[in-house]
Amino acid sequence: MATRSRIGIELKDGSILSAYHHWDGYPQWLGRILNTHFNSRQQAADLIDGGDMSTCWTNERWTGKDLAPYVKEIKETEEYGPQYYSQRGENCPPRYDQTREEFLSDGEEFSYIFTSAGWVCYDMNSFNNKEPEITEIPSGALAV
Repeated sequence: MATRSRIGIELKDGSILSAYHHWDGYPQWLGRILNTHFNSRQQAADLIDGGDMSTCWTNERWTGKDLAPYVKEIKETEEYGPQYYSQRGENCPPRYDQTREEFLSDGEEFSYIFTSAGWVCYDMNSFNNKEPEITEIPSGALAV
């Protein structure tokens, strides 16, 4: 089961450019990965520029080769990084929201914004009808 999330970067005018992230979007994993491996504005921008993704940190890549209808071949690589849907032939570019409120009005379980102060995580409270609220990203790097 996925823990859906959205990863965004706040632009100078307050708008947000973002990408969907499908797996392990909770702060204990994705938040720590973002803080560890995408901790500069340029790294965050480069991650989001690739568009929607299955995950931002894996050594698996889609090769583009069809194995069956709706199934693409996956190969392991030496290097960890994002697994974008565009790698399997989908067109899923970043999304632009004019305001933070618009960004936070989607349907994911967690949302992340890279700001001038670093990463901020919002628990979207998608299962309890509460407003989104800032939640702490645990400290410490993960093993990989």
